[in-house]
Amino acid sequence: MGFFNQWGKFMMAGAGYMARWEIDNAKAIMGSKKLRAVLGLMLIPVILGGIAFASDIAPVLPDLLGGKKAYSPAFYSLGIFIVSIAIGMGAGLITGCIGAGGGFIIAPALMSAGIKGILAVGTDLFHIFAKAMMGSVIHRKMGNVSVPLAGVFLIGAIVGATAGGVINRVLYEINPVLSDAFITTVYSLMLGFLGTYAMMDYLKARKSGFSGDAHGGGEGTELGGVAKSLQSINFPPMVKFDQDLTPGGRQISWIFLVLSGALVGLAAGIMGVGGGFLTFPIFVYVLGVSSMTTVGTDIFQIVFTAGFASISQYAIYGFIFYTLAMGMLLGSLLGIQIGALVTKVVPGVTIRGFYAMAVLAGFVNRIFALPGKLGEMGYIPISASLGDTLNTIGIWAFFIVIGGFSIWVIGTFLKNLKNLKVEEAH
Repeated sequence: MGFFNQWGKFMMAGAGYMARWEIDNAKAIMGSKKLRAVLGLMLIPVILGGIAFASDIAPVLPDLLGGKKAYSPAFYSLGIFIVSIAIGMGAGLITGCIGAGGGFIIAPALMSAGIKGILAVGTDLFHIFAKAMMGSVIHRKMGNVSVPLAGVFLIGAIVGATAGGVINRVLYEINPVLSDAFITTVYSLMLGFLGTYAMMDYLKARKSGFSGDAHGGGEGTELGGVAKSLQSINFPPMVKFDQDLTPGGRQISWIFLVLSGALVGLAAGIMGVGGGFLTFPIFVYVLGVSSMTTVGTDIFQIVFTAGFASISQYAIYGFIFYTLAMGMLLGSLLGIQIGALVTKVVPGVTIRGFYAMAVLAGFVNRIFALPGKLGEMGYIPISASLGDTLNTIGIWAFFIVIGGFSIWVIGTFLKNLKNLKVEEAH
Protein backbone atom coordinates (compact mmCIF):
# COMPACT_ATOMS: atom_id res chain seq x y z
CA MET A 1 0.00 0.00 0.00
CA GLY A 2 2.94 2.33 0.72
CA PHE A 3 4.26 1.88 -2.83
CA PHE A 4 0.75 2.44 -4.22
CA ASN A 5 0.41 5.72 -2.31
CA GLN A 6 3.86 6.96 -3.30
CA TRP A 7 3.36 6.10 -6.97
CA GLY A 8 -0.13 7.60 -6.86
CA LYS A 9 1.21 10.89 -5.48
CA PHE A 10 3.91 10.78 -8.15
CA MET A 11 1.34 10.41 -10.93
CA MET A 12 -1.06 12.99 -9.49
CA ALA A 13 1.75 15.53 -9.20
CA GLY A 14 2.60 14.94 -12.84
CA ALA A 15 -1.03 15.22 -13.95
CA GLY A 16 -1.45 18.42 -11.94
CA TYR A 17 1.68 19.96 -13.39
CA MET A 18 0.72 19.04 -16.96
CA ALA A 19 -2.59 20.83 -16.41
CA ARG A 20 -0.84 23.96 -15.18
CA TRP A 21 1.37 23.85 -18.27
CA GLU A 22 -1.72 23.56 -20.48
CA ILE A 23 -3.48 26.43 -18.69
CA ASP A 24 -0.46 28.74 -18.87
CA ASN A 25 0.01 27.86 -22.52
CA ALA A 26 -3.64 28.56 -23.34
CA LYS A 27 -3.49 31.93 -21.59
CA ALA A 28 -0.32 32.83 -23.48
CA ILE A 29 -1.85 31.88 -26.83
CA MET A 30 -5.26 33.49 -26.27
CA GLY A 31 -3.62 36.62 -24.88
CA SER A 32 -1.95 37.33 -28.22
CA LYS A 33 -3.98 39.05 -30.96
CA LYS A 34 -1.68 37.63 -33.63
CA LEU A 35 -2.07 34.06 -32.41
CA ARG A 36 -5.83 34.46 -32.10
CA ALA A 37 -5.85 35.59 -35.74
CA VAL A 38 -3.82 32.52 -36.73
CA LEU A 39 -6.34 30.27 -34.97
CA GLY A 40 -9.15 31.98 -36.86
CA LEU A 41 -7.40 31.45 -40.17
CA MET A 42 -7.05 27.75 -39.38
CA LEU A 43 -10.79 27.37 -39.71
CA ILE A 44 -10.92 28.54 -43.33
CA PRO A 45 -9.09 25.73 -45.19
CA VAL A 46 -10.64 23.03 -43.01
CA ILE A 47 -14.19 24.28 -43.62
CA LEU A 48 -13.46 24.56 -47.35
CA GLY A 49 -12.11 21.02 -47.25
CA GLY A 50 -15.30 19.82 -45.56
CA ILE A 51 -17.46 21.54 -48.18
CA ALA A 52 -15.35 20.07 -50.96
CA PHE A 53 -15.67 16.62 -49.47
CA ALA A 54 -19.45 16.97 -49.33
CA SER A 55 -19.54 17.97 -52.99
CA ASP A 56 -17.43 14.98 -54.12
CA ILE A 57 -14.38 17.10 -54.93
CA ALA A 58 -12.31 15.99 -51.95
CA PRO A 59 -11.90 12.28 -52.84
CA VAL A 60 -9.05 13.25 -55.18
CA LEU A 61 -7.12 14.95 -52.38
CA PRO A 62 -5.46 11.91 -50.74
CA ASP A 63 -3.25 11.39 -53.80
CA LEU A 64 -2.37 15.09 -53.93
CA LEU A 65 -1.61 15.29 -50.21
CA GLY A 66 0.27 12.01 -50.00
CA GLY A 67 -2.38 10.35 -47.84
CA LYS A 68 -2.53 6.56 -47.61
CA LYS A 69 -5.89 4.84 -47.50
CA ALA A 70 -4.62 2.20 -45.09
CA TYR A 71 -3.65 4.89 -42.64
CA SER A 72 -6.65 7.19 -43.27
CA PRO A 73 -6.38 10.51 -45.09
CA ALA A 74 -5.06 13.71 -43.54
CA PHE A 75 -8.42 15.42 -43.99
CA TYR A 76 -12.05 14.51 -43.53
CA SER A 77 -15.53 16.01 -43.40
CA LEU A 78 -16.72 19.15 -41.68
CA GLY A 79 -18.64 16.93 -39.28
CA ILE A 80 -15.44 15.20 -38.16
CA PHE A 81 -13.83 18.59 -37.64
CA ILE A 82 -16.70 19.63 -35.36
CA VAL A 83 -16.38 16.36 -33.43
CA SER A 84 -12.66 17.04 -32.98
CA ILE A 85 -13.46 20.47 -31.53
CA ALA A 86 -15.86 18.80 -29.09
CA ILE A 87 -13.20 16.27 -28.03
CA GLY A 88 -10.65 19.04 -27.58
CA MET A 89 -13.12 21.12 -25.58
CA GLY A 90 -13.93 18.17 -23.30
CA ALA A 91 -10.22 17.64 -22.62
CA GLY A 92 -9.75 21.39 -22.12
CA LEU A 93 -12.62 21.61 -19.64
CA ILE A 94 -11.11 18.78 -17.62
CA THR A 95 -7.67 20.42 -17.70
CA GLY A 96 -8.90 23.90 -16.79
CA CYS A 97 -11.51 22.93 -14.22
CA ILE A 98 -9.99 19.87 -12.58
CA GLY A 99 -6.37 20.94 -12.57
CA ALA A 100 -5.10 17.65 -13.95
CA GLY A 101 -4.18 16.52 -17.42
CA GLY A 102 -7.26 16.27 -19.61
CA GLY A 103 -4.98 15.11 -22.41
CA PHE A 104 -5.23 11.59 -20.97
CA ILE A 105 -8.70 11.25 -22.47
CA ILE A 106 -7.89 12.44 -26.00
CA ALA A 107 -6.48 9.18 -27.41
CA PRO A 108 -9.27 7.05 -25.85
CA ALA A 109 -11.86 9.52 -27.18
CA LEU A 110 -10.40 9.44 -30.69
CA MET A 111 -10.20 5.64 -30.67
CA SER A 112 -13.81 5.46 -29.49
CA ALA A 113 -14.76 7.71 -32.42
CA GLY A 114 -13.30 5.13 -34.80
CA ILE A 115 -9.76 6.50 -35.24
CA LYS A 116 -7.02 3.88 -35.30
CA GLY A 117 -4.81 3.94 -32.19
CA ILE A 118 -1.60 4.85 -33.99
CA LEU A 119 -3.36 7.71 -35.78
CA ALA A 120 -4.83 8.93 -32.48
CA VAL A 121 -1.34 8.94 -30.90
CA GLY A 122 0.31 10.76 -33.80
CA THR A 123 -2.50 13.31 -34.01
CA ASP A 124 -2.42 13.99 -30.27
CA LEU A 125 1.37 14.50 -30.39
CA PHE A 126 1.06 16.94 -33.27
CA HIS A 127 -1.70 18.84 -31.43
CA ILE A 128 0.56 19.12 -28.35
CA PHE A 129 3.50 20.24 -30.51
CA ALA A 130 1.41 22.96 -32.18
CA LYS A 131 0.18 24.20 -28.82
CA ALA A 132 3.68 24.15 -27.32
CA MET A 133 5.14 26.08 -30.25
CA MET A 134 2.45 28.76 -30.10
CA GLY A 135 2.56 29.10 -26.32
CA SER A 136 6.32 29.02 -25.83
CA VAL A 137 6.89 32.04 -28.08
CA ILE A 138 5.59 34.37 -25.39
CA HIS A 139 5.72 32.12 -22.33
CA ARG A 140 7.05 34.01 -19.33
CA LYS A 141 8.59 30.99 -17.66
CA MET A 142 10.97 30.15 -20.47
CA GLY A 143 13.60 32.17 -18.62
CA ASN A 144 14.00 29.33 -16.10
CA VAL A 145 15.38 26.90 -18.67
CA SER A 146 18.58 25.09 -17.70
CA VAL A 147 20.17 24.55 -21.11
CA PRO A 148 22.69 21.87 -19.95
CA LEU A 149 19.91 20.00 -18.14
CA ALA A 150 17.56 20.19 -21.12
CA GLY A 151 20.27 19.32 -23.66
CA VAL A 152 21.36 16.09 -21.95
CA PHE A 153 17.75 15.16 -21.14
CA LEU A 154 16.76 15.57 -24.80
CA ILE A 155 19.40 13.04 -25.88
CA GLY A 156 17.48 10.37 -24.00
CA ALA A 157 14.08 11.82 -24.98
CA ILE A 158 14.87 11.59 -28.69
CA VAL A 159 16.06 7.99 -28.33
CA GLY A 160 12.95 7.09 -26.29
CA ALA A 161 10.54 8.85 -28.66
CA THR A 162 12.12 7.05 -31.61
CA ALA A 163 11.76 3.70 -29.86
CA GLY A 164 8.11 4.44 -28.99
CA GLY A 165 7.30 5.44 -32.55
CA VAL A 166 9.05 2.39 -33.99
CA ILE A 167 7.17 0.07 -31.60
CA ASN A 168 3.81 1.53 -32.62
CA ARG A 169 4.60 1.40 -36.33
CA VAL A 170 6.01 -2.16 -36.26
CA LEU A 171 2.95 -3.42 -34.40
CA TYR A 172 0.70 -1.63 -36.90
CA GLU A 173 2.51 -3.19 -39.86
CA ILE A 174 2.13 -6.64 -38.26
CA ASN A 175 -1.57 -6.12 -37.57
CA PRO A 176 -3.51 -2.85 -37.08
CA VAL A 177 -5.67 -4.59 -34.47
CA LEU A 178 -2.53 -5.61 -32.54
CA SER A 179 -1.43 -1.96 -32.57
CA ASP A 180 -4.80 -0.85 -31.19
CA ALA A 181 -4.69 -3.60 -28.55
CA PHE A 182 -1.22 -2.55 -27.41
CA ILE A 183 -2.11 1.15 -27.11
CA THR A 184 -5.39 0.22 -25.41
CA THR A 185 -3.53 -1.94 -22.87
CA VAL A 186 -1.05 0.84 -22.05
CA TYR A 187 -3.86 3.33 -21.52
CA SER A 188 -5.88 0.81 -19.47
CA LEU A 189 -2.99 0.26 -17.07
CA MET A 190 -2.20 3.94 -16.65
CA LEU A 191 -5.79 5.19 -16.40
CA GLY A 192 -6.79 2.30 -14.13
CA PHE A 193 -4.03 3.07 -11.65
CA LEU A 194 -4.41 6.84 -11.78
CA GLY A 195 -8.22 6.68 -11.63
CA THR A 196 -8.22 4.31 -8.64
CA TYR A 197 -5.80 6.51 -6.73
CA ALA A 198 -7.72 9.67 -7.64
CA MET A 199 -11.00 8.15 -6.42
CA MET A 200 -9.41 7.04 -3.14
CA ASP A 201 -7.93 10.53 -2.79
CA TYR A 202 -11.36 12.08 -3.42
CA LEU A 203 -13.14 9.81 -0.89
CA LYS A 204 -10.45 10.52 1.69
CA ALA A 205 -10.73 14.28 1.10
CA ARG A 206 -14.53 14.14 1.32
CA LYS A 207 -14.41 12.15 4.54
CA SER A 208 -11.99 14.61 6.13
CA GLY A 209 -14.08 17.60 5.02
CA PHE A 210 -11.38 18.96 2.71
CA SER A 211 -12.62 21.59 0.24
CA GLY A 212 -9.44 23.24 -1.01
CA ASP A 213 -7.40 22.71 -4.17
CA ALA A 214 -8.63 20.46 -6.90
CA HIS A 215 -5.53 18.34 -6.99
CA GLY A 216 -3.28 17.25 -4.18
CA GLY A 217 0.44 16.96 -3.72
CA GLY A 218 2.98 19.71 -3.25
CA GLU A 219 5.79 20.36 -5.65
CA GLY A 220 8.46 18.80 -3.45
CA THR A 221 10.92 21.68 -3.35
CA GLU A 222 13.03 19.97 -0.66
CA LEU A 223 15.61 17.38 -1.68
CA GLY A 224 14.28 13.87 -1.01
CA GLY A 225 16.21 10.73 -0.15
CA VAL A 226 16.23 9.35 -3.70
CA ALA A 227 17.44 12.65 -5.14
CA LYS A 228 20.20 12.92 -2.54
CA SER A 229 21.40 9.41 -3.34
CA LEU A 230 21.46 10.02 -7.10
CA GLN A 231 23.20 13.38 -6.78
CA SER A 232 25.88 11.79 -4.58
CA ILE A 233 26.90 9.37 -7.35
CA ASN A 234 29.90 10.80 -9.20
CA PHE A 235 29.74 9.39 -12.73
CA PRO A 236 31.13 12.14 -14.99
CA PRO A 237 30.36 14.22 -16.79
CA MET A 238 28.24 15.89 -14.11
CA VAL A 239 25.54 18.35 -15.16
CA LYS A 240 25.18 21.43 -12.94
CA PHE A 241 21.91 23.30 -12.34
CA ASP A 242 20.04 25.54 -9.86
CA GLN A 243 23.10 27.74 -9.29
CA ASP A 244 20.85 30.77 -8.79
CA LEU A 245 18.53 29.03 -6.33
CA THR A 246 20.89 26.98 -4.17
CA PRO A 247 24.30 28.05 -2.79
CA GLY A 248 26.87 26.39 -5.03
CA GLY A 249 24.11 24.82 -7.12
CA ARG A 250 23.42 21.12 -7.54
CA GLN A 251 24.74 18.52 -9.93
CA ILE A 252 23.81 15.07 -11.20
CA SER A 253 25.37 12.51 -13.50
CA TRP A 254 24.44 12.71 -17.16
CA ILE A 255 23.41 9.05 -17.20
CA PHE A 256 20.38 9.69 -14.96
CA LEU A 257 19.22 12.54 -17.18
CA VAL A 258 19.55 10.43 -20.32
CA LEU A 259 17.65 7.52 -18.72
CA SER A 260 14.91 9.88 -17.51
CA GLY A 261 14.67 11.45 -20.95
CA ALA A 262 14.42 8.01 -22.56
CA LEU A 263 11.50 7.08 -20.28
CA VAL A 264 9.66 10.33 -20.99
CA GLY A 265 10.32 10.05 -24.72
CA LEU A 266 9.14 6.44 -24.78
CA ALA A 267 5.86 7.43 -23.08
CA ALA A 268 5.41 10.30 -25.52
CA GLY A 269 6.14 8.11 -28.53
CA ILE A 270 3.75 5.34 -27.47
CA MET A 271 0.90 7.29 -25.85
CA GLY A 272 1.03 10.65 -27.63
CA VAL A 273 0.77 12.69 -24.43
CA GLY A 274 3.92 14.80 -24.74
CA GLY A 275 5.59 13.20 -21.71
CA GLY A 276 5.22 16.32 -19.57
CA PHE A 277 3.13 14.47 -16.98
CA LEU A 278 6.22 12.34 -16.24
CA THR A 279 8.92 15.00 -16.54
CA PHE A 280 7.76 17.11 -13.60
CA PRO A 281 7.63 14.37 -10.92
CA ILE A 282 10.84 12.77 -12.24
CA PHE A 283 12.74 16.07 -12.15
CA VAL A 284 11.44 17.19 -8.76
CA TYR A 285 11.09 13.95 -6.78
CA VAL A 286 13.73 11.71 -8.38
CA LEU A 287 16.46 13.99 -9.74
CA GLY A 288 16.08 16.80 -7.17
CA VAL A 289 15.65 19.70 -9.59
CA SER A 290 13.85 22.76 -8.20
CA SER A 291 10.28 23.39 -9.33
CA MET A 292 11.27 26.73 -10.87
CA THR A 293 13.91 25.18 -13.11
CA THR A 294 11.72 22.18 -13.87
CA VAL A 295 8.85 24.30 -15.21
CA GLY A 296 10.95 26.23 -17.72
CA THR A 297 13.05 23.22 -18.75
CA ASP A 298 9.98 21.04 -19.25
CA ILE A 299 8.28 23.63 -21.47
CA PHE A 300 11.48 23.65 -23.52
CA GLN A 301 11.71 19.85 -23.79
CA ILE A 302 8.03 19.36 -24.68
CA VAL A 303 8.49 21.49 -27.79
CA PHE A 304 11.38 19.33 -28.99
CA THR A 305 10.15 15.93 -27.78
CA ALA A 306 6.60 16.32 -29.10
CA GLY A 307 7.87 17.98 -32.28
CA PHE A 308 10.49 15.32 -32.99
CA ALA A 309 8.14 12.42 -32.22
CA SER A 310 5.17 13.80 -34.15
CA ILE A 311 7.17 14.69 -37.26
CA SER A 312 9.85 12.00 -37.49
CA GLN A 313 7.83 9.06 -36.16
CA TYR A 314 4.29 9.80 -37.34
CA ALA A 315 3.87 12.67 -39.84
CA ILE A 316 6.25 11.37 -42.49
CA TYR A 317 4.53 7.97 -42.37
CA GLY A 318 1.02 9.40 -42.78
CA PHE A 319 -0.09 8.82 -39.18
CA ILE A 320 -1.34 12.32 -38.38
CA PHE A 321 -4.92 13.46 -38.91
CA TYR A 322 -4.35 17.22 -39.34
CA THR A 323 -8.02 18.15 -39.38
CA LEU A 324 -8.49 16.51 -36.00
CA ALA A 325 -5.34 18.11 -34.59
CA MET A 326 -6.44 21.63 -35.50
CA GLY A 327 -9.96 21.02 -34.23
CA MET A 328 -8.65 19.70 -30.91
CA LEU A 329 -6.32 22.68 -30.61
CA LEU A 330 -9.19 25.15 -31.03
CA GLY A 331 -11.53 23.22 -28.73
CA SER A 332 -8.99 22.70 -25.95
CA LEU A 333 -7.97 26.37 -25.84
CA LEU A 334 -11.60 27.40 -25.39
CA GLY A 335 -12.33 24.64 -22.89
CA ILE A 336 -9.32 25.49 -20.73
CA GLN A 337 -10.40 29.13 -20.45
CA ILE A 338 -13.92 28.18 -19.34
CA GLY A 339 -12.77 25.43 -16.99
CA ALA A 340 -10.21 27.64 -15.24
CA LEU A 341 -12.92 30.22 -14.48
CA VAL A 342 -15.31 27.60 -13.09
CA THR A 343 -12.78 26.59 -10.41
CA LYS A 344 -13.45 29.96 -8.76
CA VAL A 345 -17.06 29.05 -7.95
CA VAL A 346 -16.86 25.27 -7.35
CA PRO A 347 -15.49 23.52 -4.19
CA GLY A 348 -12.19 21.75 -4.75
CA VAL A 349 -13.46 18.42 -3.40
CA THR A 350 -16.20 18.37 -6.05
CA ILE A 351 -13.62 18.91 -8.77
CA ARG A 352 -11.52 16.06 -7.37
CA GLY A 353 -14.51 13.76 -7.66
CA PHE A 354 -15.10 14.73 -11.27
CA TYR A 355 -11.46 14.11 -12.11
CA ALA A 356 -11.59 10.62 -10.63
CA MET A 357 -14.78 9.90 -12.58
CA ALA A 358 -13.30 11.20 -15.84
CA VAL A 359 -10.14 9.11 -15.55
CA LEU A 360 -12.07 5.98 -14.52
CA ALA A 361 -14.43 6.54 -17.46
CA GLY A 362 -11.39 6.51 -19.74
CA PHE A 363 -10.22 3.31 -18.05
CA VAL A 364 -13.61 1.61 -18.49
CA ASN A 365 -13.67 2.73 -22.11
CA ARG A 366 -10.32 1.14 -22.93
CA ILE A 367 -10.66 -2.00 -20.78
CA PHE A 368 -14.05 -2.77 -22.37
CA ALA A 369 -12.59 -2.30 -25.85
CA LEU A 370 -9.74 -4.74 -25.17
CA PRO A 371 -11.61 -8.12 -25.17
CA GLY A 372 -13.01 -7.54 -28.67
CA LYS A 373 -9.56 -6.72 -30.05
CA LEU A 374 -7.93 -9.73 -28.36
CA GLY A 375 -10.77 -11.94 -29.61
CA GLU A 376 -10.36 -10.60 -33.15
CA MET A 377 -6.73 -11.70 -33.10
CA GLY A 378 -7.65 -15.11 -31.66
CA TYR A 379 -5.90 -14.58 -28.32
CA ILE A 380 -9.05 -15.15 -26.22
CA PRO A 381 -12.25 -17.13 -26.98
CA ILE A 382 -14.89 -14.41 -27.34
CA SER A 383 -17.54 -13.93 -29.99
CA ALA A 384 -17.48 -10.87 -32.23
CA SER A 385 -20.95 -9.84 -31.05
CA LEU A 386 -19.96 -9.96 -27.37
CA GLY A 387 -16.78 -8.00 -28.12
CA ASP A 388 -18.80 -5.35 -29.95
CA THR A 389 -21.30 -5.18 -27.09
CA LEU A 390 -18.58 -4.64 -24.49
CA ASN A 391 -16.94 -2.01 -26.70
CA THR A 392 -20.27 -0.20 -27.13
CA ILE A 393 -20.84 -0.21 -23.36
CA GLY A 394 -17.38 1.29 -22.84
CA ILE A 395 -17.98 3.99 -25.45
CA TRP A 396 -21.36 4.99 -23.99
CA ALA A 397 -19.99 5.00 -20.41
CA PHE A 398 -17.10 7.20 -21.48
CA PHE A 399 -19.04 9.77 -23.47
CA ILE A 400 -21.91 9.94 -20.95
CA VAL A 401 -19.46 10.80 -18.15
CA ILE A 402 -17.37 13.23 -20.21
CA GLY A 403 -20.46 14.75 -21.86
CA GLY A 404 -22.25 15.10 -18.53
CA PHE A 405 -19.20 16.72 -16.99
CA SER A 406 -18.87 19.14 -19.92
CA ILE A 407 -22.53 20.14 -19.70
CA TRP A 408 -22.19 20.67 -15.96
CA VAL A 409 -19.07 22.83 -16.33
CA ILE A 410 -20.51 24.97 -19.16
CA GLY A 411 -23.80 25.30 -17.27
CA THR A 412 -21.97 26.38 -14.12
CA PHE A 413 -19.96 28.86 -16.17
CA LEU A 414 -23.06 30.43 -17.76
CA LYS A 415 -24.92 30.47 -14.44
CA ASN A 416 -22.09 32.34 -12.72
CA LEU A 417 -21.06 34.48 -15.69
CA LYS A 418 -21.99 37.78 -14.03
CA ASN A 419 -20.09 36.95 -10.84
CA LEU A 420 -17.06 35.81 -12.82
CA LYS A 421 -17.03 39.02 -14.86
CA VAL A 422 -17.10 41.08 -11.68
CA GLU A 423 -14.25 39.04 -10.21
CA GLU A 424 -12.17 39.33 -13.39
CA ALA A 425 -12.70 43.10 -13.38
CA HIS A 426 -11.14 43.32 -9.93
